[in-house]
Amino acid sequence: MGSPATLGPVEFLVLTFPGTEIDASVSAALAEVVAKGTVTLLDLIVLSMDDAGAITELEIDDDISAVGLTGLTAADIDLVSDDDLDVVRASMEPGTTAVVIVFEETWALRLAGAVRAADGEVALHVQVPRDAVDAALALA
Repeated sequence: MGSPATLGPVEFLVLTFPGTEIDASVSAALAEVVAKGTVTLLDLIVLSMDDAGAITELEIDDDISAVGLTGLTAADIDLVSDDDLDVVRASMEPGTTAVVIVFEETWALRLAGAVRAADGEVALHVQVPRDAVDAALALA
């Protein structure tokens, strides 16, 4: 893993699912983008809330195959704080699972370095909601 100055953009993502098992297709899709070098996993935590409201927490180094995630490894960088996890826990419903992922957008490493070297910075970064994309495509 490179120094912070050589990392590409880093994203924090929370995925939620009904139940306590994640479909194997999710694990396969994530493993594929990691294997292709599109992203690098920096941290991954799984929170599962049973029907009674008890939460189980697993980190990437634990046996996450029990929740359906297999073939994944992450760099040894703890980027998710207890405060971050408190926010996720507070938003969970009984009988759900949340996967907290911090990843480097490895595909953008060269671009990010060039922007920094030119004394540039990201002035705006907005993820367009899926509904807005679908609506625009429907009108095209």
